[in-house]
This record gives sequence, structure tokens and C-alpha cells, in this order.
Amino acid sequence: MRKTISLVFGLLFVLFAALQYNDPDPEVWIPIYGLAALACFMTWSGLARWWFLAGMAVLFAVAAMYQWPPQFEGFLFNEMGMRSLNIELAREAGGLAICSLVMIVLAFLTRSLPITRR
Repeated sequence: MRKTISLVFGLLFVLFAALQYNDPDPEVWIPIYGLAALACFMTWSGLARWWFLAGMAVLFAVAAMYQWPPQFEGFLFNEMGMRSLNIELAREAGGLAICSLVMIVLAFLTRSLPITRR
């Protein structure tokens, strides 16, 4: 289960990063989604520890709260353009929240693994 979830979300985060090339600030969002993908692939390969993933979850959650718009106007999934800054901020906060939730799930799944000596 851990390997499947980490591989699927790792590939999704790579896709998310690739879709940021035409964003107004790709230099911010490509590394964010790239780090999330890297953490997923580290989990898939058995290199990530639960505390690392939990720390990533906290960082993503704090960033999502910081990014939350002053006034929530929705996400408007039926439109590709940015109608207002609040909608763009909500979308960005939502992406960070997704990253945080995935890291929480992976930390939980990794925590339940037996500890092995290397």
C-alpha cells in the first residue's frame, strides 16, 4: 500500500510541477511540487523516515495557511484563468494542503514499518 500510494502521488506531483511552467511564478511552485515528488519517491524506495515526512507535512500545512486568501472566493475549477487574486491564492493553498495530506498519510504508513538496521 505504501509503495503504491507513494508512487502514484510522486508521479502526480511531477505532473503538477510540469504544469507550472506557464504559471506567473513557476520558480516557486516547481520546486515545491518537486520536493513533494522527491519525498514520495524517497518513501517508495524506503529512504524516507516518518519524522522527515511529518516535518514536510508541517511545512506544507504552515505554507498553506500562510497562502490562504484574505477572502475565500472559491477555486472555480470550471475556469482555467485567474479571475481574481483570491481564487489563485486559494488554488495555491489547496495544492499545498494536498501535499501536506499526502505527507501525513505517508508518514503514518512509514511509521508502522518495522525498523531495520542499515
